[in-house]
Amino acid sequence: MTQPKCQDAAYIDFLIATPRAASCCEAARSQPPSIDPPAHDAYTRLLHRLEPDPETLYQEVEPLVNKNQGVLVLDDSTLDKFYAKKIKPVHRHWSGKHKRVVMGINLITLVWTDGDRIMPLDYRVYDKPIDGLSKNDHFRDLLNKAKLRGFCPKAVLFDSWYSSLDNLKLVRDHSWIFLTQLKVNRRVDLNRQGYKAVADVLIEPTGTIVHLEGFGSIRVFKVVSPDGDIGYWATNDLTMNEVLRLELAEKSWSIEEYHRALKQCCNVERCQARSARAQRNHIGMAIRAFVRLSWHFFTKGISWYEAKTAIVREAVRSYRSAPLYGI
Repeated sequence: MTQPKCQDAAYIDFLIATPRAASCCEAARSQPPSIDPPAHDAYTRLLHRLEPDPETLYQEVEPLVNKNQGVLVLDDSTLDKFYAKKIKPVHRHWSGKHKRVVMGINLITLVWTDGDRIMPLDYRVYDKPIDGLSKNDHFRDLLNKAKLRGFCPKAVLFDSWYSSLDNLKLVRDHSWIFLTQLKVNRRVDLNRQGYKAVADVLIEPTGTIVHLEGFGSIRVFKVVSPDGDIGYWATNDLTMNEVLRLELAEKSWSIEEYHRALKQCCNVERCQARSARAQRNHIGMAIRAFVRLSWHFFTKGISWYEAKTAIVREAVRSYRSAPLYGI
């Protein structure tokens, strides 16, 4: 059997190095000199040959994390595909970046962080028309997998989209602590006065213990932003104080940093392949590219943005030392 010319490591290195163009043709054009370099077809076959499996990501990440430390953060992000009418996993999704519904691929990721390292553990591509699974189904699947892998985090962090009763009960059943945001109309009961919207209940600055309808006792914190917006955070840790809540809330932003770097430094949105298999493989290898940049950041103190820029800077320096174009 003929061995494939192109392996996943070569494609991951390409995604890290290329500034913008992330096509198989460009991967072949930028291939280092060799006797028989792979053509663009080899990269295309790579994207269609591999089995899309998040387990490959976890095998690389497992030695880099501490299962008994840190927190787990879960959220989703829409990968822009404005003009991709014939790409299989593309559907209409809400985009927090554009503040409207756009065409794209919705990526759900479970991230581990201890405040210094940010490491994606697992991910799912939301494709309900094909697999019939909702975002909450993926949420529970990701947390169940983390439990089986032996994780015992200090807390599980997620936003109000995933704060359904089934999800909250799952975290509690795993003997984990959650910290999530609540929508203003979630019904709670303070001192047996009857259920009201959480926005209509007096919440102390240090947090107030209330009964969440259908769940049980939780501690709720009211947070007022500098621009006057009011938000509500809830946890099943009834002893949590505002200092700990603030510390955990800051760590929850790590997944936003991850999403930004994944798009800006790893070219996760730039695959032009039409098949769902190729898109999933591209996404998986882009996430593995982020792992390499994140580990470099942790060990060398060089941010993923600077690491990416340094590659381009060296190419610019090389050109300026021997310009090809002139008058």
